[in-house]
Amino acid sequence: MIEFHLDGRSGVAPYLQLVQQVRRALRLGLLREGDQLPTVKDVVARLAINPNTVLKAYRELEHDGLVAARPGVGTFVTRSLTDASLAAHGPLRQDLRHWLAEARLAGLDDESIEALFMTTFRTTARTDVA
Repeated sequence: MIEFHLDGRSGVAPYLQLVQQVRRALRLGLLREGDQLPTVKDVVARLAINPNTVLKAYRELEHDGLVAARPGVGTFVTRSLTDASLAAHGPLRQDLRHWLAEARLAGLDDESIEALFMTTFRTTARTDVA
């Protein structure tokens, strides 16, 4: 089962952070069809957020056809976003773990690592399109 977390400094609305985490978990195969999402009550207790925030996230996921609410039972994954080729990218994931370890050894904190990665990613994505 997925464990949500919120980053108050991200500038992303809390409900959208929950949606993004579910989508990411679906894409990586961490959540599969039939898996249950945490109950609204559990998410509220764990993250100390308004129940309407969780409900909004779950409604958006339901609207996108990714989950379905079963009254009195819970919310369940109805569709996967797993890319079959993603599972074959184990070596890339291992390379990324190695790079992250090197970045930490170089003294970079998580925010610096993320900034470096995202800047490089965006720059590369723009030059690949051009």
